Amino acid sequence: MKYYLNQRPPLSIFSEAFIFNKQSRTSFFINIILTTIIMTEKIVEYLINLLNVKGAELQYGGEGVSQLEHALQCADIAEQYNGSKEMITSALLHDIGHLLYEGKDPIDKGVDAKHEELAADFLSQYLEPAITMPIRAHVDCKRYLVTKKKKYYNSLSEASKNSLVAQGGPFTIEEAGNFIKKPFMIEAIELRKFDDLAKVKNKKTPPMGHFKLYIEKSFQANRIVGK
Repeated sequence: MKYYLNQRPPLSIFSEAFIFNKQSRTSFFINIILTTIIMTEKIVEYLINLLNVKGAELQYGGEGVSQLEHALQCADIAEQYNGSKEMITSALLHDIGHLLYEGKDPIDKGVDAKHEELAADFLSQYLEPAITMPIRAHVDCKRYLVTKKKKYYNSLSEASKNSLVAQGGPFTIEEAGNFIKKPFMIEAIELRKFDDLAKVKNKKTPPMGHFKLYIEKSFQANRIVGK
């Protein structure tokens, strides 16, 4: 049997399990736990491999860094700001949606394919909202900040200004007011700040293995079996 990490197995399974003796029930739950652990390890390795291989090959938008360099820089900045494991995991994985497309990223042709939603939808199967909600909102944070902070637009790189158009442009005042009321939006704005700073060519960062530990801890924190 296979379960996604944050999905509850059907109650009927547990009802049938309790027909067995105590030893059988113990084995049943141990098997579920072991299956979950194995799945976690495979998913973490998949994400790390995606960043290390495809991420190293793809340029980050029109910036002078690769997707891998951008991810590592973003996570490094989050760590320097004493971010939680959830924030550092969000920072490392926030643009993983760009790597989930088959072929080239549609944004290269000026088409917004909602990479942030693709990433959040995928990761929400395994990670908690404290990680996935900021990821889902990090693009809209740019739209929010352009509306709310006069100097923010001028601080953006040319590539980020260009993608802003494809992403819907600045929020209206009403849209901005509704946006900031959503859960985890303060964290999302913090993530956006790290995102904007993580575009420095040839910047040295800790290796992927350093940040892998944060992903593993985040998966472990969200591992719920039979609850």
